Amino acid sequence: MRTLSAEQAFQAMLCFLEGYFERTRSDGIGSLLGDLQMSEDGKPFDPAAWNDWLDCVKQVLNDPV
Repeated sequence: MRTLSAEQAFQAMLCFLEGYFERTRSDGIGSLLGDLQMSEDGKPFDPAAWNDWLDCVKQVLNDPV
């Protein structure tokens, strides 16, 4: 298995959440997906979401399972 960049991992998470939303039509997931959609600069429309994502990536890399 290849290693993903933070950007690729974010895209993988979006793919997962979109599939979950398609199956459940959850309003909460739909709202989250709206915030996480990518703008032209390649970052989410909600800038805080990108910073939160990077914090989580750092946390996982510093505390491997």
